[in-house]
Amino acid sequence: MSLSPTATNSNSLAADARSLDALKATANKDGAAAIKEAAKQLESLFMRELIKSMRQATMKSGMLDSAQTDMSSDLLDQQMSVSMSGLPGGLSAAIERQLSRQTVGMDNTRVLPAASEKVSRAGATGAGKTGFVQQHQDAAARIEQTSGIPASFMIGQAAHETGWGKREIKHADGSTSFNLFGIKAGAGWTGKVAEVTTTEYVNGEPRKMKAKFRAYDSYEDSFRDYAKLINNSPRYEKARAQTGSAVAFATELKRAGYATDPDYAGKLSRVINSTLQVQRALNA
Repeated sequence: MSLSPTATNSNSLAADARSLDALKATANKDGAAAIKEAAKQLESLFMRELIKSMRQATMKSGMLDSAQTDMSSDLLDQQMSVSMSGLPGGLSAAIERQLSRQTVGMDNTRVLPAASEKVSRAGATGAGKTGFVQQHQDAAARIEQTSGIPASFMIGQAAHETGWGKREIKHADGSTSFNLFGIKAGAGWTGKVAEVTTTEYVNGEPRKMKAKFRAYDSYEDSFRDYAKLINNSPRYEKARAQTGSAVAFATELKRAGYATDPDYAGKLSRVINSTLQVQRALNA
């Protein structure tokens, strides 16, 4: 999506680098107009997240969940958030007043010191997701052929465990362990190990503790070991039978004790659906 040199497109969000640059260019020419547009963009982003949260809070059956329905819902959320922003007496008016107070005495080149970063944050997040999927989709596809676990499910779980690659498990020297799934090094593990501080939930309460995790020679080895764990362990038998639904698969992993986070199933299923959306966009 892009912006004209004088104003942002009223039917889109300033969530990519080009749109942000155009918004800054507008600030250089007309600070008041830029503040007004930035306020509208921020309100639209807020409304989109609010609508998304309300939708995710709705109980899903898992039977009708698909990448197509999730993509349609996401597009509808964006359209609704844009149409609801900038209305008289709305949130954007309050944001505009606040931004105006903050920029008193500033020249136009500094008129949006913080607002522009907030508006662009969604775009930066999207780029990170796309890069993560592109980085791992070939390895995941190869493991899918031998394991039967959908590549999108594996990439989605890797994304959830590592924060889309931002929180990989590392060795003491800072090098990566290539462990994308947070698989711990139990008594039977004879390979390399990385010891880090992690968060575990005990009786529903988060606690920091030291733990040893498996380390690999490549990301593909991590995907392969994860698939082996899921397919060979009896505890994940029900999860293996639910590869047709992200929600059902994530739910069975949680029930089998894959993670201690009480909200693991909901968080994981949402990230898997995000992965599916990225894959559809890449293949469009």
